[in-house]
Amino acid sequence: MKKLFVGSLPSTSTEESIQELFSHYGTVHSIKLVRDLFSGRCKGFGFLEMEGHEARAAIAGLDGKAFEGSFLKVKFEEERSKGHKARRRIN
Repeated sequence: MKKLFVGSLPSTSTEESIQELFSHYGTVHSIKLVRDLFSGRCKGFGFLEMEGHEARAAIAGLDGKAFEGSFLKVKFEEERSKGHKARRRIN
């Protein structure tokens, strides 16, 4: 399973519209759009999970494509390191 970052989404985007868009490339296992706390509208990006070969096909087919007036940015989500680097305190 691969996690994808999807950016440059219009604020009107819904999980259903993203599901429909990406389902042409394979099965979408999960979708999480980041929403504004007060308005509930999409903040312009989200994450989804697909199988590896389907995720690669979705990136090839959708990165830079126009969607509802915006040009999508689609790429693999980069792993973030867990924990913080310890800092030494100099007195």
